Amino acid sequence: MSINNTANQTGLPEDFKIALLVLYIFIFLFGTLNVILMSCMLQSQRHLSFTKVSVINLIAVHSIFLLTLPFRIYYYASNKDWILGMYFCKIVSLMIHAHMYLAFIFYAFLLIVRYVEHSSQRHKLEFHRILHATIASTTVWLIIFGSMFPVTIYYGKMQNDSTQCFHFGKALEQPSVKIFNYGTCTLVILVWSVLAFFQVYFLLYVSKTFGKATCQRQEFWAQLKNVVFLSVMFFCFVPYQGFRVYYVSEYGKTAEIHHINEVFLAVTAFSCFDMIVFAGRDVCKLINSRGWFNCL
Repeated sequence: MSINNTANQTGLPEDFKIALLVLYIFIFLFGTLNVILMSCMLQSQRHLSFTKVSVINLIAVHSIFLLTLPFRIYYYASNKDWILGMYFCKIVSLMIHAHMYLAFIFYAFLLIVRYVEHSSQRHKLEFHRILHATIASTTVWLIIFGSMFPVTIYYGKMQNDSTQCFHFGKALEQPSVKIFNYGTCTLVILVWSVLAFFQVYFLLYVSKTFGKATCQRQEFWAQLKNVVFLSVMFFCFVPYQGFRVYYVSEYGKTAEIHHINEVFLAVTAFSCFDMIVFAGRDVCKLINSRGWFNCL
């Protein structure tokens, strides 16, 4: 596998390195803003609804991931060897994948809850005790990290050069690792497709029920908020999972396919902007109330 002559200490050609650097700086700045705004907004919500618990978990997922971003930014910007050791490199590398899958799970959970609430026409589903919400959230976190840590350790066994980071692809040469990747990618795309199917059904149902008055109904705008989450899931996660299938099948043939995979992986982190998009009007009200600037 040949490496481009313009490659630097990161093992990436200069144009890919600059692209990743710009993407991660942009994600870090606006992702941090997203977390701050949504943390402020949650303070005004007293009920411990399923939606609120999902949002709290999403904020936690984004926050932990954003803490690791400065190390990626420094590595790409400095053009020097990785000096923090292979174990810490594995942790930083793990977090972008954990961020993607945890965020996807909480998005799916949030949408399922909203679908159930819409179908039953009952009051919002809520946790009656903080302990129950904590147990449910902790279970999801443990499942994800419990399944990803062994995989991460295995990936790192084939990386002997501790001066470079984020180069664990050699494990894809193992058939079992390939099958695991194929299965994960297929599952993510399948879950999103099922959620999208139900979302189309609910939109058609609302449209048929209210006719010309659909746009004036709160139910319609609630469904549009669901569409926003589905869109975030689609644009941030589905392209990476789709390309990942191709990447795994073609791994080792060219160096460029690895560089493209890194860019697709970076794009998954744009989900850090989810709450600003989802609760745009509420964010504007919050900013207005704090007197930062007038939001049109």
